[in-house]
Amino acid sequence: MKARVSVHRDFQIGSIDDRLYSAFIEHMGRAIYGGIYEPGHPQADEDGFRQDVLQFVQDLKIPAIRYPGGNFVSAYNWEDGIGPKDQRPVRLDLAWRTKETNQVGINEFARWSEMAGIEMMLAVNLGSRGLDEARNFLEYTNFPGGTTWSDLRRSHGVENPYDVKMWCLGNEMDGPWQIGHKKAVEYGRLANETAKAFKGFDRSIETVVCGSSNDGMPSYPEWERQVLEECYENVDYISLHKYFGNRSRDTLNFFGKVEETGRYIQTIAGAIDYVKAKKRAKNDVFICFDEWNVWYHEREEDGRRIREWDWPEAPALLEETYNFEDALFVACLLNEFIRRSDRVRIACIAQLVNVIAPIRAEKGGPAWRQTIYYPYQFASLYGRGTALNVGVDAPTYDCRVADDVKYLDVAGVHDPGTDIVTLFMVNRHLDEAAELDVSLTGFAGARLIEHLSMEGHELLVGNSGADPDRVVPGKGDGLGVEDGALKGSISPLSYHVVRLSVT
Repeated sequence: MKARVSVHRDFQIGSIDDRLYSAFIEHMGRAIYGGIYEPGHPQADEDGFRQDVLQFVQDLKIPAIRYPGGNFVSAYNWEDGIGPKDQRPVRLDLAWRTKETNQVGINEFARWSEMAGIEMMLAVNLGSRGLDEARNFLEYTNFPGGTTWSDLRRSHGVENPYDVKMWCLGNEMDGPWQIGHKKAVEYGRLANETAKAFKGFDRSIETVVCGSSNDGMPSYPEWERQVLEECYENVDYISLHKYFGNRSRDTLNFFGKVEETGRYIQTIAGAIDYVKAKKRAKNDVFICFDEWNVWYHEREEDGRRIREWDWPEAPALLEETYNFEDALFVACLLNEFIRRSDRVRIACIAQLVNVIAPIRAEKGGPAWRQTIYYPYQFASLYGRGTALNVGVDAPTYDCRVADDVKYLDVAGVHDPGTDIVTLFMVNRHLDEAAELDVSLTGFAGARLIEHLSMEGHELLVGNSGADPDRVVPGKGDGLGVEDGALKGSISPLSYHVVRLSVT
C-alpha cells in the first residue's frame, strides 16, 4: 500500500489548547477509593494517596481533570465531603447503587491534584440541586475569606482559595437515567442563571454547558440548539460524550468510528454557529469533549452487577482490560481531536484509574499501565503547539459507520518553541504495510530525532498486574529523511510517533 502525505508549514488548523489532553475521574467503582486513594497500601502516603498511581499520573502531564462526576454529581451534596472525616455522612449513590463514604472530598482531591500537577475542573449538581448550592460551592473554593463559606474552608485548614476557573454545569442532563433529568429549555435556563452567577463572581471563569450524552440520543442534535438558545452568551463550552466498542469484532468498522466522531463534532459545531448567528452574539462557544474512551468489554456484566448488588462500598466496576486494538483506536481518536482542535478545545479521557482507565491498580497490590496509556501519553507530551492540516493520499475502505475511511491515519503538530514537527501515524490496514512518502514543505533541514512505535502484537493482547509490559512502545525503525522528505515503511496494524527537528 502506497501512501503520500503532505505536511506544509503554512497549512495550519490552529493552536492546540493544552487541555485537549485532560482527564476525568468520578466517585465511581474503584476510581477514587482503591484507585488514587488507598490508606494502608504500602505505596500510600500519610494522606492515603497511592504514590505508584500518582507517578503514572504525573508521567502523563495531564493539564486538567474533571471531578467529581459524571452521573454521581447529579445527586451529590458537596458539603458531605468537607470537615472532619469522622463526622462525614455515608450516603447512598443512586447513580451506581453504591455507598459513598465521603472520605475524599474537595479538599482531599485538591491536595492530590496539586501533587499530580493538574488543574481542577469542577462539576456542580444541577440535577437534584441548583443555583444556590452551586454558588455556595464556588464561594467555598474560590473566595479568599471573610464570608460564611470561605471562612468555613479556612477552618478546615485551607487558608488560600483554589481559584478554580473551569466549571461544568451539571452532567448529561439530556439523559433520562440522570437524577434530576430536565428538558432542554428547562435545563438551558438553569444553566444560564448558574453561569450568570458564576461570571458575576469572576468574569474569568469558564463554564461548560451539557450537550448530548452521545450522538445516538433521540434529542440529538436538537438538544444543543435549544440549550444554547437559552444560555449562549454566558457559556464558553458545550460538552460532548461518546464511548466506543467493537462487539461485532469488526476491526475496520471499529476504526471507522473515528470518522463518525468527526461528523458528531462537525454537527455540533454547526449548531453552535447557527445559534451564534441567530442571536447576533459576539462571543464564541467551543466544544469540551469531556468524556471519551473505549467501553464495551465489561459493559453488559457491569449492568448486571449494578442491578443485583446491595449497596457496596467502592466495588469493582467498569474495570476494562484494554488490548492492542483499543490502543490503536485511541491513537486514531486522539488524532481526530488534533484535527478538530479549532473547535474542540478541551477533551477528557474517561476515566483515569481503574474505571475504564489507562491506569489499573490492585487493592494492596501493584499498579500498571494499560495499552491505551501510551498513545494518550504521547499525544499529551508531543501533541502541543500548532495543529497542521495534513493531506493524506492513501487507499480507503467502506464500513458500516463510514465510507472512504483512509487506511493511513495521520495527525501533525508543529511546536514553534522547539521547532519540532511530530507526526502521529496509524496504519489501520489489517495485513499491508504502508510505503510512505511524506513531504515537509516549508520545513527546512528536517532531521529524524525520535521514532516510537507500537506494533507486532496480536489485537486482543493486553497488559496485567502479572505481565504489565506485554504491550509497550519501543524504538521504531524503517523510516528516515531523504531529500527533505520522510520516507520508509510502517507495518500493518501499527502506531508510530515520529519527531522531526526542522528549521
